[in-house]
Amino acid sequence: MTETPLNLKNKRVAYRIYLILGALFISSLVVSNLIFQKFFYWDFFGVYTFEISVGILPYPITFLITDIISEVFGKKKANQIVTAGIFASFFSLLIVYASSSVPATAWSPINDEIFNQVFGATVIAVFASMMAYLFAQYIDIQIFHFWKRVTKGKHLWLRNNFSTFSSQFVDTLTVLLLLCSTGIIEWDRFGILLLNGFLFKILVAALDTPILYLCVYVIRKRFKLKQGGELALEI
Repeated sequence: MTETPLNLKNKRVAYRIYLILGALFISSLVVSNLIFQKFFYWDFFGVYTFEISVGILPYPITFLITDIISEVFGKKKANQIVTAGIFASFFSLLIVYASSSVPATAWSPINDEIFNQVFGATVIAVFASMMAYLFAQYIDIQIFHFWKRVTKGKHLWLRNNFSTFSSQFVDTLTVLLLLCSTGIIEWDRFGILLLNGFLFKILVAALDTPILYLCVYVIRKRFKLKQGGELALEI
């Protein structure tokens, strides 16, 4: 795709947008790994009842953001955000591990037992999430840009949903396989959680398409970016 060169002023603005999107991406990813042990149910207008982890709530945001970055900043910048998310997740894992290693005081509102109950499975969760994350995000970016080339930059909804549907199935399947094989989740919950997780992510992907269009429209208008064009942000 054609890259649009930027003057110094516009490049600074573009970098700010890129950094804000990156911050939202990394915070959503890290938080999803920390809160995953709570499960909830959601009655979708009486049609279907979802039983899913709260960790799934911020996770679709990461795919929305990589699609925005892929569309306006290009494949290279999207891959850089994914790599940054890997380092951020492992760094958060080190912090949780260090926090669980030091003994709680007698007057601590949260003792060691409660802390370990909440965060004890974080190591396995982060590992499972990272394996799924690696597969899913890179697949998402590859498929997104494949359809972008095929459609010559048109039909944003098509590449957004096709890439997200494929990558979210890989993500959900990989996470559940690792969590069930390590005993965190019982195998008899595998099928229903796979169905629930995938259906929920498909629903969110469909609902976030207008948000994707709005964000891409605003950025394109601000930088006078042509359809299918990408902003050049050389480092």
